[in-house]
Amino acid sequence: MEILIYGITNSITLALMAIGFSLTFGISGLPNFAHGAFYLLGGILTWIFIHQLGLPFFFSAILSILVVGVLGFILYWGLMLRLRGLAINEVIATLAAAIVIIEVLRYLGFSGFTYVLPEFVKGSIPIGNVWLDYQRIILVGIGIALIIFLYLFTHRTRIGLAFRAIAQNERTAISLGIDSDWTAALSLAFGSALAVIAGLAILPLGSIDTEMGYDILIYALAVGIVGGLESVPGIVLASFILGFAQILVATFFKAQWLTVITLAAIIFILAIKPSGIFGKYKELEERV
Repeated sequence: MEILIYGITNSITLALMAIGFSLTFGISGLPNFAHGAFYLLGGILTWIFIHQLGLPFFFSAILSILVVGVLGFILYWGLMLRLRGLAINEVIATLAAAIVIIEVLRYLGFSGFTYVLPEFVKGSIPIGNVWLDYQRIILVGIGIALIIFLYLFTHRTRIGLAFRAIAQNERTAISLGIDSDWTAALSLAFGSALAVIAGLAILPLGSIDTEMGYDILIYALAVGIVGGLESVPGIVLASFILGFAQILVATFFKAQWLTVITLAAIIFILAIKPSGIFGKYKELEERV
């Protein structure tokens, strides 16, 4: 029962970490390696708004989501627009932006047990013989609601349909009057905002540490690569595969092996199916 319950919560946690990265890449093809840095920055901004400015938690959370979303939008127009189509340069640029953000936050001292976000609801409830805190239950609810929202958004709204059109065939979408640059900028903004939402749901379970900016990127990449970077169903499936694998490893071996099993999953899937389980990018034999 413990493995089942914590396997589900850990899987939803991984899905939350990865879904913003997957959304941006799936729509615009931009590998946003600043995803983990935005996750971290959103948590720290929320802490500053609460403890330095005295704002209520939920107002601080909304403000942080908006600020980081705007930063993602600015990142596209200020930098990524000039690098579109240069895959290596896109990776280097977003990774450089991530390092700058994380290291500046580290220099400013935003790390340690002082920097803790409040839980949405304190307390826990017994499920069988396992005590599960309300924050993890809310986290699961947020993850499920976010996945449903993204499906409805991309299938029922004008912007969402533009996202899908660009993702399916950019040239055809442009010929129909859809602005690919605005769509890509919005996808980067949405992905950045989703990173903050994930952080606000997950960070109350522990303290804020600048190292997690790199860890979140690794987990998001692992889930995306295993499931298929442009596939939301693939992201969900990969999250459950890796989520339960991590819980099993932590239960029967040592927690130090969690990163090893995550990186091993990346290597394995790249060797077997480079596009991921539900990925649609061409395999080697198709490219040749």
